[in-house]
Amino acid sequence: MSSHPDLSEADGQLVRPVPFEDCRVVRAHGELDLLTVAPLVRALNLARTGSGRLCLIVDLSEVTFADGSILGPLSDAWADCRARHGWVRVVHSASATALLFRAGGLTDRFPGYASARDAWRGVAEGPGAASRPVRSMGA
Repeated sequence: MSSHPDLSEADGQLVRPVPFEDCRVVRAHGELDLLTVAPLVRALNLARTGSGRLCLIVDLSEVTFADGSILGPLSDAWADCRARHGWVRVVHSASATALLFRAGGLTDRFPGYASARDAWRGVAEGPGAASRPVRSMGA
């Protein structure tokens, strides 16, 4: 699988999907809010082009701020990938990001992963999570 081109470089934020083993990875940097979420939405849509099973890792480890505007696009990607017998897993370790998923009632859908490799392996972080792999279909 070839790498996708960079989608956006604005205000120091770069969002692009890249291949990772049998998954696609979308990495976001900087602040994600109502005014800056568009590159992430485009990257999520681009990463989901094509047909067949799709596994998607969204790496938010370099996001310094995120508000609720990311929840809809991530949930749309989750529903699409699940319908295609795949999954979406989100790398996030910042307590503010974890709080955002908790406030949105999405911690079961988007448990935190420490790295893209952990997400690919399905090993979530948190108390007791390192020893229990996350289900492929709903994670």
